[in-house]
Amino acid sequence: MDFGGINPVILIATLMASAVPILLAALGETVVERAGVLNLGVEGMMIIGALGGFVVAVQTGSPVLGFLGGAVAGAALSLIFALLTQVFLANQVATGLALTLFGLGVSSLGGQGYNGIKPPPTGPLLPDALADLPVVGPILFGHDWVVYFSILMTAVLWWVLKATRVGLIIRAVGESHEAAHALGYKVNRIRLACIAFGGAMAGMGGAYVSLARVPQWVDGITAGAGWIALAIVVFASWKPWRVLIGAYLFGGITVLQLNLQVAGSAIPVEYLSMAPYLITILVLVIMSAGRKGKASGAPASLGQNFHASR
Repeated sequence: MDFGGINPVILIATLMASAVPILLAALGETVVERAGVLNLGVEGMMIIGALGGFVVAVQTGSPVLGFLGGAVAGAALSLIFALLTQVFLANQVATGLALTLFGLGVSSLGGQGYNGIKPPPTGPLLPDALADLPVVGPILFGHDWVVYFSILMTAVLWWVLKATRVGLIIRAVGESHEAAHALGYKVNRIRLACIAFGGAMAGMGGAYVSLARVPQWVDGITAGAGWIALAIVVFASWKPWRVLIGAYLFGGITVLQLNLQVAGSAIPVEYLSMAPYLITILVLVIMSAGRKGKASGAPASLGQNFHASR
């Protein structure tokens, strides 16, 4: 049943796939920020992952290797951030912004010659017979493996951060790195591991854009998805399940505005195109006002560098 030319079943199924890049990047950034590190270079890591994944997939003919290549590329770029902030104690905000600019420039240069090339397809994971079931088929069974992986990672990270010793250590480092160091934990090593994990997740999210969502290579293909991921982390109060909800909310708004354009909505296209970003900003402003300007649930040591000699 369609409503105004929009099929709600297809809308839900599409938004689940549309939200994957933002969800993966936001989950990785959640772990990074829970460890007390503020990495604003998510957009740069995503677009490097998009390029790395695309190149590997085209050269090998394997989309799975492409996603792994994207993860490795994102993690490699994040290690530059880790070196500058955890070893040389550079300002995290400035370094993250520089990382985004660097990633955008390198991807634009490295992507020359890949325009117009189609990567190997990333097909559905489950049999077509399941996907053809009424209503539940497209929503639950019609996706590629990365969609299910993103949901699985949400559950795994929630469990790790909430119920395991590893999660407790990460949260302890993010709340008070001095106290964690006094207890014998290697703060910089823990943060390094979290930064690399966040970079890998962002890179894989970027690879999903160029290998499954578009799929092709275009300069600036991530189109600000990394900044949205950063906003969603704050919107979710650094909780994985809320990250999932925020990513699906943004994905739903994005898909809805595209469907409204196709359905011939009377609303100007320009307003529909900016709607997802405008609504994200409004949500953050409302939440910040409700918290009297202070982000509730933010790690106490977020953005603060640590040196063991201090």
